[in-house]
Amino acid sequence: MVTGGEGLRDLRSIVVSEICAVSKVSKKEIGRCFKLIKRAVETKVGQVESTDFMSRFCANLSLESAVQRAAVHIAKKADELDLCPGRVYTSIAAAAIYLASQTSDNKRSQKEVGSVVGVAETTIRSIYKLIYPAKEKLFPEGYEFAVPLDKLPSA
Repeated sequence: MVTGGEGLRDLRSIVVSEICAVSKVSKKEIGRCFKLIKRAVETKVGQVESTDFMSRFCANLSLESAVQRAAVHIAKKADELDLCPGRVYTSIAAAAIYLASQTSDNKRSQKEVGSVVGVAETTIRSIYKLIYPAKEKLFPEGYEFAVPLDKLPSA
């Protein structure tokens, strides 16, 4: 039972397309029901951010916690620097995970990341191209690179 809005905050980490896939209900209907539940509970549900999904996505990709932390930092910095205006949060998360994994010993392909996140490879590639020029500014201070930034793929 949802009380005091606690359950609704957990919904932030579920992508609507995932709910549609398992329930065979349209996005429109899920959105309508979500609004009704939100109104009934009378709580504020914060805006979803790309970092809300990182833990689950990185775990599903078997990435180390250092790579996950880097991906979170990359997504936040990309947002702060307005590198991906108007882009969907899951797409930014996917590109951040891809970029972070490329600097580790445990690399993941765009196909692997896209499959877990539910984003097309072409989408990851296009957002990666947007954030790549600012790569030096995106990683957390003190991050240990297994692969130097100048050796990263450009696309």
